[in-house]
Amino acid sequence: MFYEESFQTSTVSTPDLGLQRPRLQTPQVVQQVEVLENKKNALKHDWRPFVFGGLASCIAECGTFPLDTTKTRLQIQGQRSDARFAELRYRGMFHALFKISGEEGVRALYSGLGSAVLRQSTYGTIKFGIYYSLKDLIFPGAVDENLIANICCGILAGSVSSAIANPTDVLKVRMQACSRSHKHISLIECFSRIYREEGVRGLWKGVCPTAQRAAVITGVELPVYDGTKRYLINHGLTADTTTNHLISGAISSLAGAVASTPIDVIRVRLMNQKLKLNATTRIVLYKGSVDCLLRTVKTEGFRALYKGFVPTFLRMGPWNLIFFVTYEQLKKSS
Repeated sequence: MFYEESFQTSTVSTPDLGLQRPRLQTPQVVQQVEVLENKKNALKHDWRPFVFGGLASCIAECGTFPLDTTKTRLQIQGQRSDARFAELRYRGMFHALFKISGEEGVRALYSGLGSAVLRQSTYGTIKFGIYYSLKDLIFPGAVDENLIANICCGILAGSVSSAIANPTDVLKVRMQACSRSHKHISLIECFSRIYREEGVRGLWKGVCPTAQRAAVITGVELPVYDGTKRYLINHGLTADTTTNHLISGAISSLAGAVASTPIDVIRVRLMNQKLKLNATTRIVLYKGSVDCLLRTVKTEGFRALYKGFVPTFLRMGPWNLIFFVTYEQLKKSS
């Protein structure tokens, strides 16, 4: 009797003391809770990929801009459809680099730098911000990343950001294309001239190949960088150090250059073309991306699609190295 009474008392008094029997949590429940917490933390820090990506992009752009100018000059020369750029003035990247600086001054290599920095402050900020934010949401804590998902994140981030920043890209190309025979103009003057002569549509000229190129570059470079970085760490080749970032950046640059150069040639030619006016009609050199592609191959051969490949790669290499090292250092210091 005493045993039964004491047992009953203990069971009855337990609710009075406010004690509750602990709930059993399975490993699956614990894992889901951790995933939700990681997603919440990722959302709280969404501003960091945007700010760090934009800042690192501007630094990388300033450091490699002369190579971008030579690339643009090489890509627009030899156009039989446009008499202004029919002459083959440059034999290669280094010849163009020295000839531009010798004939037009070193400042000519930085023509359009203002528009390029303006472009990166919008394009770079949005592109890298969207890519890394999407990755943090899909793969919290960078666990079990999927290559296909990374590629999709890169394609989305690249196409959206380039479409938004297209006017700054048009300004950059127009200013870079100016040589001694075409008077150099300021950023404001270039914008006013395009708007006055070609309207708002002129600022979005070449937006389709630009978005395609950005989608290809971002969809190739960033997943390749992340995959190479993770491979080197997982196989014990290097830790998460600057050496790792440099190797991964160089490999991603080569992949991006091979994939994007043909699209870049078409993009630059579409952006640089101007409407030819005669007495009655407006004549457009290229009707679109496909027309530009076909006419370029027909009149100049397939190799014309890889005009400027060397400066493209030599620019992408240093650009990516500067960007990724800067971005990783900013991320570690935050």
